[in-house]
Amino acid sequence: MPGKRKRMTVYIILLLSLISAIFNTADPIQAKNGGGKSVYFIPIEKEVERGLQAFLARTTQEAIEEGADHIVFEIDTPGGRVDSAGQIGGIIQDLDIPTTSFIVNQALSAGSYIALFSDTIYMKPHATMGASGVINQDGTAADKKAQSAWLEAMRSAAESQGRDPLYAAAMADMEIDLPEYGAPEGKFLTLGPSDAVEVGYSKGIVDDRVELLHELGLSNATVVEKETTFAEELARFLTNPVVIPILLSLASLGLIVELYSPGFGIPGIMGLVSLLLFFYGHIVAGLAGMEAVILLIIGIVLIIAEFFVPGGIVGLLGVGAVIGSLFMSGYDLGHMSMSIGIAFIVALAAAVILFKRIGMDKGVFRHIILKDQTTTELGYVSSVNRLELIGLEGIAATPLRPSGTAVFDDERLDVVSEGGFIEANKNIKVVKVEGVRIVVREI
Repeated sequence: MPGKRKRMTVYIILLLSLISAIFNTADPIQAKNGGGKSVYFIPIEKEVERGLQAFLARTTQEAIEEGADHIVFEIDTPGGRVDSAGQIGGIIQDLDIPTTSFIVNQALSAGSYIALFSDTIYMKPHATMGASGVINQDGTAADKKAQSAWLEAMRSAAESQGRDPLYAAAMADMEIDLPEYGAPEGKFLTLGPSDAVEVGYSKGIVDDRVELLHELGLSNATVVEKETTFAEELARFLTNPVVIPILLSLASLGLIVELYSPGFGIPGIMGLVSLLLFFYGHIVAGLAGMEAVILLIIGIVLIIAEFFVPGGIVGLLGVGAVIGSLFMSGYDLGHMSMSIGIAFIVALAAAVILFKRIGMDKGVFRHIILKDQTTTELGYVSSVNRLELIGLEGIAATPLRPSGTAVFDDERLDVVSEGGFIEANKNIKVVKVEGVRIVVREI
């Protein structure tokens, strides 16, 4: 029995040792495969603009606060605004958490610039990155100053993660000759997955998230997906450079039409909603603050006060305040000037058409335009018309040269002769009465 107990004790010790060994070996394997860690997937999609910048600022901050171990940016963008790309690059560069750019389709122009700031880059088999020349909104090439600044920014982005800046420069400079990568002189460099791996920009080619996490050693990590909220999606749409002039034009058109409409109806609502959508989108995107909204409200109040305060100065101050609030909300002075100019032209055209068709007889103008007339039909006369004097005979009290004084039935009246001179004390007769003008003729 003691021998059996001894053997049983040895077996238990061996079993416990085996279990302990299993758990001890499991811990490093689990760490290698990402067990207990969290990976945050944040999309970088559509155009690069301030709405996307605000979204990335929010989601990366949430990832930091929630203790993320790794952030993966899933990139599929044709590019966008250079200034927004610069801000987004700064957000990624300031992160202490390891980052990966996973290019699922394309990272062109500003998208390639953003990808270069991440610690590692992986690409799907059909993905591309590059073609980063600076293009104006009208499709023309930017001036040399802007191109030079952007070229240096691309180089710096590559160097920030130890990548060869030559290829980043070639993405933005057509004068760099790289025919072996399909970018001879006169063409921007665009890297496919294999070329990106060859030049050291990409760590590898993966088909999906599963492969990506395996490559990162995070197969067992908890995946957290961050998505744009409805408010952020709406803000990104409303701050689109194409949508802004449309919103401002609708706002000006609606308010102009409302001035010619009786009461407050659909045109006025359309104008106010368009204006509110403009400021809502810019506030959510982080472009406009409460100071811009307060200035807008002050401007509207001053414009309304102009209908009750004569002079025009109050109205001009109100218009200036509204325009000032628009400029305070815009992210680009030139684009905002163009948008306001388009809205002004639309409003002016609408005002001219409505004035020709309707005039000032309807809408707000009917309350501020004086339409009363001092006509005889309405009972307004400048003096009594003495028609009863016609045919009456009298004597010229003074010589008529041709005007003078005459006496009719002991009443002295100012008269004028019909034509020539009439001596005093001559007999005369009233032949015409025109208001206060009494015409006489010598008998």
